Amino acid sequence: MDATHLPTRQHVAPRLGPRFTPFAFVLLWSSSFIASRAGLRYLSPLLFVAVRMVIAAAALIAVMTLLNRSWRVLSGRWGHLAVSGVLTNSLLLMTAHYAMVHTGAAQIALVQTLNPLLTAVVAWPVLGEKLRPLQWLGLLLGATGVVLIVGLAALRSPVELHGLLLTVGGVVGMCSGTLYFGRFCRGIPMIEGTTVQFIAAAIACVAATLLLETPHATWNEIAIASVGWNVVAVSLGGMALYYFMLSHGTAARAAANFYLVPGTASLLAWILLGERLAALTIGGLVVSSLGCWLVARRD
Repeated sequence: MDATHLPTRQHVAPRLGPRFTPFAFVLLWSSSFIASRAGLRYLSPLLFVAVRMVIAAAALIAVMTLLNRSWRVLSGRWGHLAVSGVLTNSLLLMTAHYAMVHTGAAQIALVQTLNPLLTAVVAWPVLGEKLRPLQWLGLLLGATGVVLIVGLAALRSPVELHGLLLTVGGVVGMCSGTLYFGRFCRGIPMIEGTTVQFIAAAIACVAATLLLETPHATWNEIAIASVGWNVVAVSLGGMALYYFMLSHGTAARAAANFYLVPGTASLLAWILLGERLAALTIGGLVVSSLGCWLVARRD
């Protein structure tokens, strides 16, 4: 599919909406790491994600019912939406939440910035989206920041390294889901499409929890608030913004916003959780932020 034939943001969205959408997405996605770190003290990681997906799917089904939306618009697209939903939601979140039990929020957020590089590399042959030389430089700078952090983890703790490598696997899933969505799911109404994606993700997460984990939970105020915030603000709000950017722009440009997440998450983790950052981690954050700017800038 030629990217030049895809609808542009100017044609499908108000002028101001797309301009502020990336900032809102970065803030919401970054907040997820802080809320999850707090909630994982009381819930096992896969159960945490499964509850989050089930509630989000139920909320969207309720919205579909209240708005009297029809499923007919998804004819022939159910399978594509299910695949995209499992890849972009289930794999990324399950691996990240498992890793957060063993390592800091900033390091995991930084590893997730591999998503823009992988997306851009594969989007060229799959979606026909080409990048300028400066954008490739930005993607490589972002990857360099990730390598710095993973290398630091390898020297510091095998358990931490294992968690970060699992996170890399989740990023591969996110990248695959992003490209799959861009290839097969553009043009689908937002509410209907997102509902199917979350239903599929919820089923996958529940199955993984039952098969791979002995779930446990202590339902107190912090656990409830953590799950609630991740459902409403991140899963429903943040992912809706991500799919909006993906539907109205290129896959590489939408994914590049992940380069801004580590810096934001690090600042929130320092303020709210008291997590300290090593000098090498700060260097990786700076390099990744520069990479995001290079990818997202316009000539």
